[in-house]
Amino acid sequence: MTQQSTDELTAALRAAMPLCERLDMSVVAQSPGEVHLSMPWSATTCTVGGAMHGGALMALADSAGAMAAFLNLPDGAAGTTTIESKTNFIGAARGGMIHAVARPLHSGRTTVVIETELRRDDGKLVTKTTQTQAVLTA
Repeated sequence: MTQQSTDELTAALRAAMPLCERLDMSVVAQSPGEVHLSMPWSATTCTVGGAMHGGALMALADSAGAMAAFLNLPDGAAGTTTIESKTNFIGAARGGMIHAVARPLHSGRTTVVIETELRRDDGKLVTKTTQTQAVLTA
């Protein structure tokens, strides 16, 4: 099996979740143990004071978590869907890139639990999200 380039992985992410293309998300790296996505700050995704909107940040965290959950599905699973998500907003993002790192906390037969951190270019924490993904069967 050949390893896909980040461009190919980004294209696959955007095809599976069109919102990822709309928000210009890219795959930096992926493995079952850790998924890295990035998204640029944009004036079109901001709220008061030039801070990136919480919904855009949550979309990045959810997308990274979904990819991590998908990479940890049990044999025979057809897919995954978010059934619960909790985000703590810790800092603002007012420019640059937002970097998501998602790691599985639990991979079971019916659910996958993912923890995702979003950070600014300077490494400062923006959000911390814990989400539960349901394992879908055919």
